[in-house]
Amino acid sequence: MKAFGFLSFGHYGAVPGSQTPDAASALKQAVELSVAADEVGANGAYFRVHHFERQQSSPIPLLSAIAARTRHIEVGTGVIDMRYENPLQLAEELAALDLLSDQRIAIGISRGSPETAMRGYEAFGYTGTKDPRGADIARDKFATFLDAISGEGMVDADPQRARPGSRLAIQPQAPGLRDRIWWGSGTRETAEWTGKLGLNLMSSTLLTEANGESFADLQNEQIDRFRQAYAAAGHTGAPRVSVSRSIFPIMDDRDAAYFGGREGFDQVGIIDGHRSTFGKTYADEPDKLIEQLRQDPAVMSADTLMLTIPNQLGVDYNLHVLQAFAEHVAPELGWAPNTDGPVQGEQVGSL
Repeated sequence: MKAFGFLSFGHYGAVPGSQTPDAASALKQAVELSVAADEVGANGAYFRVHHFERQQSSPIPLLSAIAARTRHIEVGTGVIDMRYENPLQLAEELAALDLLSDQRIAIGISRGSPETAMRGYEAFGYTGTKDPRGADIARDKFATFLDAISGEGMVDADPQRARPGSRLAIQPQAPGLRDRIWWGSGTRETAEWTGKLGLNLMSSTLLTEANGESFADLQNEQIDRFRQAYAAAGHTGAPRVSVSRSIFPIMDDRDAAYFGGREGFDQVGIIDGHRSTFGKTYADEPDKLIEQLRQDPAVMSADTLMLTIPNQLGVDYNLHVLQAFAEHVAPELGWAPNTDGPVQGEQVGSL
């Protein structure tokens, strides 16, 4: 582990104990926490994207606001649901965001997670899928998106206004943007596909597999397969890999009240029709957390650890969690603060 940031699900609602009663408070607190996290030295501020739910649904304005008020922290998503996206519009928006942020983005994209809406992407006008979960249109649109950010011609030029027979690329173009795109993977096979494409890997908060192995071991194998596929495809570079965990250093009575005494066990359940493995919550005193996380092979293999935060508990409490992790846990795991420069992945393949 070289870096850590926070992953916010962006929940809001007027429920008892919530500090985010509405969308405005959730958005503004997300900016406020990101600014504070930048000052603490955290490396990333990442946001879950869900449509038709009381969470973040349109992340680019939020990430732009954060980028404008921070200096070092990277801003990203975990993940954008490609089923809902126009690939060329997304390419334009991310190129602009990349340029405005001085290349401080880490954009996770995938088919998307199970959702409350029934085929909600069709309400956005994206029909024609033959897959009940829309995976086919997500990948087709993602291929178009990758071509667009790579500068490929996407439309025939008007011969009266440009060279006859030419094709036009989307504008703006952000050099190297493809290197800052991640695919969110919930299986080992999808991780291999990501490696073949030469992208970064954003491993999911769960794996839609369950074979008796621990979540950490399954995820570590997923990371190994990703890197092997990356090298086998002939890519040479240092692709990024992230994993997410719920981690709470117990520093005071408030932490103990919220998270103390929780048994840390993986869970197995059915999601999206698959028997799936969910990672456990880590909640303990800092010295014990350090030893527990050192024994988590996926955390130690990934370059970036995303701490899933209870955003409805407000900015002050979540900043307290991030500060405690930064001061008492992260340095012992290999962390370098954001002032040390951009995070580098593990070198894979021959230069």
